[in-house]
Amino acid sequence: MESRLRRLFLTGTYNSLLALMMLFVAELQAAEPLEKKAEQIILPELERREIKQAAIDTEDFEIGIFAGALSIEDFGVNTVIGARMAYHVTEDIFTELTIGGTKASETSFEQLLGNIVLLTDDERYYTYYNISLGYNLFHGESFFGKRAYNSDLYVIGGVGNTNFANDDNFTWNIGIGYRFIPDDWYAIHFDVRDHIFNSDILGADKQTHNLELHAGITFFF
Repeated sequence: MESRLRRLFLTGTYNSLLALMMLFVAELQAAEPLEKKAEQIILPELERREIKQAAIDTEDFEIGIFAGALSIEDFGVNTVIGARMAYHVTEDIFTELTIGGTKASETSFEQLLGNIVLLTDDERYYTYYNISLGYNLFHGESFFGKRAYNSDLYVIGGVGNTNFANDDNFTWNIGIGYRFIPDDWYAIHFDVRDHIFNSDILGADKQTHNLELHAGITFFF
């Protein structure tokens, strides 16, 4: 009788241990997909791209030089050189002082007749200065390759003086320009200006339009 009870006890104990082991194995199998999913979320290593903030100087002054062509009405197209200085009042508004000069060529009338001289060599020097107000119409970016650079499209206008034929003339100027900023300390400009003043060099007093196209470089400080 005692041996029978012992067998029953051993059999029950064995069955209980077997059931516990099967339950443990089942729990492990159920947990394995969760671990794999967790590994899938953690394992991918993304390469982070380093982002650099634009380093733009806060200097408000801009100074530089330019060169181009100036079409003096009745006196042909001539090479012009000059200098400019600007002060940026706000992000959109700036003031500018510009000086420039060239030497006028002969008129077609002088070239045809040959012996007619309207102006002496000294009188052919054309110099001007302007004080102007500019406004940045569009702030944008220009792309070269994979790099982007700051740029501005602006309009400008003002008043000044033009000395031509040894005569000073009150002058209006209007124009449009493009400022390209490759780095935070300098800019490249492309401008079109019209210098407007009254002249009576050819006998009749008339309003003249003297178109200028130039490119230049400026530095911030």
